[in-house]
Amino acid sequence: MGRGLGRFNKLMLFLNILAAFFMLLASITRFLSWGIFSFLSFPSLFLPYLVLVNVLFFLYWGLKGKKQVLLPFLILLFGYLSQDPFIKVFDANSEPEEGDIKVLSFNVHGFSGIEGRKNRIPKEKIIDFINRQNADIICLQEFDSRLKGSFSYYPYEFVVLNESDKSPQTVFSKFPIIAKGSLNFPDTGNDALFVDLLIEKDTLRVYNVHLQSLQVRPRSFKREATDRLLNRLNQSFQKQQEQADMVQEDAAKVAHKKIICGDFNNSQFSSVYHTIKGDMKDSFHERGFGLGRTYVFKFLPFRIDFILTDPELEVRSHKNFDVRLSDHTPIMASFRLKE
Repeated sequence: MGRGLGRFNKLMLFLNILAAFFMLLASITRFLSWGIFSFLSFPSLFLPYLVLVNVLFFLYWGLKGKKQVLLPFLILLFGYLSQDPFIKVFDANSEPEEGDIKVLSFNVHGFSGIEGRKNRIPKEKIIDFINRQNADIICLQEFDSRLKGSFSYYPYEFVVLNESDKSPQTVFSKFPIIAKGSLNFPDTGNDALFVDLLIEKDTLRVYNVHLQSLQVRPRSFKREATDRLLNRLNQSFQKQQEQADMVQEDAAKVAHKKIICGDFNNSQFSSVYHTIKGDMKDSFHERGFGLGRTYVFKFLPFRIDFILTDPELEVRSHKNFDVRLSDHTPIMASFRLKE
């Protein structure tokens, strides 16, 4: 394949093969639950960037008129056919209308602000932002249960306390809660709560999900041995898949309409996301705009927070808020119950 190429172009071809290989791994991860090989899910986090690299290789070989252009072309074609888009431009709408039901999802990081920030963000500022959105349903992850009185506009709530008087998640609602519960993920501080809401004559099940954290920070790559880091990531991916299976199995038993939202700690290209999503609609894909990033890791935007709805719900809007109040950014979607 590299016959007739100069030394520099042979190096470029080698790098292109690597980029194509990792993009192939990232693209097929969504179809696999690999158990002990689950660490191979890691490339899927970087799929948008692998797409960009292969586009650059496609342009490079194309401008040079080399047959090697087939390599990035084929891998890009495979990615296009096998993946949902990660950039949204058309059919975008960020503003809900009168009569829409609004759902806000936000990992508030214990109301402690952004890790490493010199000027601490007052928790009152975060609370004020949430209240000003006037959502009908609020799903918060990493919530501090001592602050539940700060959301007095919401007559219905589901807050679960643990030993440290903290709640990993909570749900506030303007609609009556007629049933509630927890999936009780084993051997972890993460969980998934659910509430059944009475909306006029309809019952709506809302899940507030917080899957296992990868616990990756920039300092992890500097201070932690590579084998230990990979082993920890592998264990986190396995737990995420177990938890995703629990969410999917529970949701499959529910006869009424459902919304699943929260912090998945993994991207839309992962098996974890697709296990939970199934045939549900992603509000970002329906009405979002741009990259939809919800988490910034060393200047790399990732979309790891989602609002998923049953096909019977009409998604009317989706908004990614450009605010830095936590290590995550909030998202809000609105919908209507179809007749």
